Amino acid sequence: MTDANGSRPRARDIGIDIGIFGPGRWNAITDVSGVMVGHVTLVEGEGRLVPGCGPVRTGVTVILPHDGNLFEGKVPAAAYVLNGFGKSIGLHQVNELGNLETPIALTNTLSAPTVADAVIERSIKHSPAIGIGTGTVNPVVGEVNDGILNDIQGRHVRKEHVFEAIANAGAGAVQEGSVGAGTGSVCMGWKGGIGTSSRVLPPRRGGYTVGVLAQTNFGGVLTVNGAPVGRELGRYSNSADFPYEIHATGDIEGAYPDGSVMVIVATDAPLDQRQLERLAKRAGLGLARTGFYSSNGSGDFFIAFSTSGRIAHDSPMTAKAEVVSNDAMSPLFLAVVEAAEEAVINSMLKATTVVGRDGRTVDAIDIDRLLEVMRKYNALNWSRTLPPWGGDK
Repeated sequence: MTDANGSRPRARDIGIDIGIFGPGRWNAITDVSGVMVGHVTLVEGEGRLVPGCGPVRTGVTVILPHDGNLFEGKVPAAAYVLNGFGKSIGLHQVNELGNLETPIALTNTLSAPTVADAVIERSIKHSPAIGIGTGTVNPVVGEVNDGILNDIQGRHVRKEHVFEAIANAGAGAVQEGSVGAGTGSVCMGWKGGIGTSSRVLPPRRGGYTVGVLAQTNFGGVLTVNGAPVGRELGRYSNSADFPYEIHATGDIEGAYPDGSVMVIVATDAPLDQRQLERLAKRAGLGLARTGFYSSNGSGDFFIAFSTSGRIAHDSPMTAKAEVVSNDAMSPLFLAVVEAAEEAVINSMLKATTVVGRDGRTVDAIDIDRLLEVMRKYNALNWSRTLPPWGGDK
């Protein structure tokens, strides 16, 4: 199923209404004012793998909390590691100091150091005193292993690709699916990628916005709005046709473990590092609703930041910050759970079939078959039939 323009739909376009809170205008992380997202997608070559040469199925995705100098105007941030089988960069300092001072960049595992180097170079260009007249800079980079489809040894993401992604970053609608850092990812037996969603709290709960962006490359038993899609369609972890994660044509040597996931959470709610870590943790609950279970080989890293205020690099000796009370946090937690769940589903719905190295083909989920399962379990159009949006209120 595609729309009139030939593109694949998002969850809400086909009646998959997740959660009770409503989304923002774009139903994306960019609904949090000031947040921008940029991608560079690299697709080159085909056929047999030549390590270091191709085929290339990878990219980079960047998330900017604001359009200013992040080193000079940091934002409150925190990170949470659910399962540490990964090579993310910069998360220890984020938690130690409670702030973010560079864009967040996502890419493939072996390109993470190159991407970090690019982030450092750009930061020095904009703040020449780094490492000379002031402290050093902490680049934040997340990654997943896209080696099922991509020549990951080639480390084809270059510095110029990172600069381009940052330069092209914008607000508004976010491109999803097999793009940027999600170009070569696989999720629960089908093509994964980049997905995003948002939630806006009711005014009496603060009216805050929460946005989530996910880079999905993990295994599990796909569940959509409670419907057991993976089991109905015969693709699920530990199924008889293991390794189901590949479901590819071509020469497949050996079994590949379930991959990883990066989740970025943004909010305009005034939160400190401790509260943002609590917020980040809830992303895992949203992923679990989709069938994710955090396998042994899955690097599961969640980063949360707030745009409510900026922290000057040259801060005074003391600082005051007004934050949401603990008793008011629960609606924000639920918003993260809902948005994370929907971001995963959007990443899979918007993803397109990708043919990668050695002719391996990872197919996009068949939306018509998905809808058959959803109808069977009465899991569609809940906004029309259930409170608080429809039905008996």
